[in-house]
Amino acid sequence: MVGYGEKSLNPQWPNNAKIAVSFVINYEEGAERCVLNGDGTNEVNIWEGAGGTPHPQERAVNIESEYEYGSRSGVWRLFRLFNKYNMEYTLYAVGKAIEDNPAVAISSVENAGSTTTLSHPTKKKNTSAKPSPPSNPSPAQPPKGWYYGRLSTRSRALVWDVYKEMNLPLLWESDSCADDVPYWVDVPAEKDSLNNNPQGMLMIPYSYDCNDRKFSIPNGFSAPMDFYDHVKGAFDVLYEEGEAGMPKMMTVGLHCRCIGKPARFAALKRFVEYIAEKEGVWVATRTQMAGHFREKFPYRRGQLA
Repeated sequence: MVGYGEKSLNPQWPNNAKIAVSFVINYEEGAERCVLNGDGTNEVNIWEGAGGTPHPQERAVNIESEYEYGSRSGVWRLFRLFNKYNMEYTLYAVGKAIEDNPAVAISSVENAGSTTTLSHPTKKKNTSAKPSPPSNPSPAQPPKGWYYGRLSTRSRALVWDVYKEMNLPLLWESDSCADDVPYWVDVPAEKDSLNNNPQGMLMIPYSYDCNDRKFSIPNGFSAPMDFYDHVKGAFDVLYEEGEAGMPKMMTVGLHCRCIGKPARFAALKRFVEYIAEKEGVWVATRTQMAGHFREKFPYRRGQLA
């Protein structure tokens, strides 16, 4: 509850950037709850008619087609935009979705630099890894970061435990909306042991605020430019704080079947064009942000942040 306090923390972004912007594309299409895939009910979240009560063992063909729009059309519209402006993004990729449409992962790796692909398990048994382009036959790389989304009180600790058991590096975790800059947390497994070399867990906060999911909730966005006004306002405040010596990070959460629709996409495009003209903006993947923060502010057990 304390955080960095009144003066915040200067994360010292590369090239003295005033703000670091993280675009997160939630690629979930094909991994949602669906009777066809053996689930008891169909998904009812983040589609054009969001809400309602799912009917047990009854297909919802209209919802299935809404999700399919994201994988057939929406995701490519988003990729083209970020590739055009050479802006990095993070792909929150659910394993089942990538299995159903591997071209998405391949394109994400081949374009927009070192785009991060990671697990975002909204459906049981999902896993994911970062595929290599066909021209590079090396083995797939495990995700370096994690976002659970629908988590329990133990989820973050369990993610750390699994990475530790597999001897894999977990550079960051994003199941938090608690700050505008990264911060460290102590890991229960390390706290309760005599480990003399604790690693901690770096939190790269996510956002349900600057997030297109608010088109699907009653107190959210009504018109496409509501999204633009909201994210622009957030950017302007954080950018101003950066100019005053307190640089921040900003996350913009996107869903292919939502912001990928033409009218809403126009609002995202306008925002991308807006920040592209600003000086001192670092658009980066969450792994890049984590790598920078780890170097500048290594973990110390028990530090308040």
